[in-house]
Amino acid sequence: MPVCPNCGYEYVDGVTICLDCGEALVSEKFFLRSEEWDEGNWTVIYTSNKEYEVEMLKDNLEGAGIPVTVLSQKDRNFPAPGDFSVIKLLVHKEDVHNALNFIEQVKGQLPDQEEE
Repeated sequence: MPVCPNCGYEYVDGVTICLDCGEALVSEKFFLRSEEWDEGNWTVIYTSNKEYEVEMLKDNLEGAGIPVTVLSQKDRNFPAPGDFSVIKLLVHKEDVHNALNFIEQVKGQLPDQEEE
């Protein structure tokens, strides 16, 4: 069932826009309900200013069966020189140890790169 990411209303299949607020609907599996998105349940395990790096780690962690979410301060509507945005990778508190171990394994398999 499609769900409005803004107001949380559920719609029947085939509806693509929320009738109340006009937001585009998302699949229910991509919608975090407020009780699931309790700040106390999630822990930041990685931060970067490189979106591709965070997305790569996210995909790898999800492939390992660890639920992940990304919070980004990147604003594509306001282009500016440099990259001052912070992108955070979060996992459930009970998955922190496994996620950090997995990230260490992934980073250990990458060729050595100089820090920019």
